[in-house]
Amino acid sequence: MSIPREILDTLRPPAGDRHGPLVPMMIVLTFLTGVVDAASYLRLGHVFVANMTGNVVFLGFALAGAKGLSATTSLLALASFIAGALLGGRIGARTAAHRGHVLRAASAAQLGLLAIALILALSATKPLGNGARYALVVAMALAMGVQNAAAQRLAVPELTTTVLTRTLTGLASGATIAGGQGAKVGRRALAVAAMLLGALAGGLLVLHVSIAAALGVACALALAVGVAVHVLSHPDVAWR
Repeated sequence: MSIPREILDTLRPPAGDRHGPLVPMMIVLTFLTGVVDAASYLRLGHVFVANMTGNVVFLGFALAGAKGLSATTSLLALASFIAGALLGGRIGARTAAHRGHVLRAASAAQLGLLAIALILALSATKPLGNGARYALVVAMALAMGVQNAAAQRLAVPELTTTVLTRTLTGLASGATIAGGQGAKVGRRALAVAAMLLGALAGGLLVLHVSIAAALGVACALALAVGVAVHVLSHPDVAWR
């Protein structure tokens, strides 16, 4: 399959695809990840709320005495993400009979947590104090933990929504020039592009408007995914 065709099928899955509309929804959530990680890194003290590999590394740097990094903030993000993943796991277990219902329930929980973060960002004084920053990190990392747990349960190939290391590895090692068959190059490239564009959009909003603007976009994306999957989640769909 050609790369353009693979990209098109990712954005608009053909009838009967076993993952159905989950595929483009995972792309949207990957974009959302870029937005919120840009917001947290640029405004909440060089911390990620979705990329926990980065936080573990930042924690090590902070413990080594690196300037501009906080061990407390990294630990708070890690603990909150894990708590969110636990919540997402429970949501997934309760709705496991239908993958659409898994994503719908997870999107509702994620939207609620991101809305809390948005309210906090709108009501906090500027510049953000430590209390406001910590509260935002907790709410945002909880939301992304829920998303990550849902993505893991949905198990759409090459679309984890938060981790690109494996995607990039597959993109390179699976290329024909490396002796691979070039499978899923379009989908993998689209996932990378979605994260990059999300980070770009989030960065522009945070740097030139406000962190609340970035969180507003994240809320809108979570709402759109939740509404779309609710409308499409019929009991007899092939991808359930």
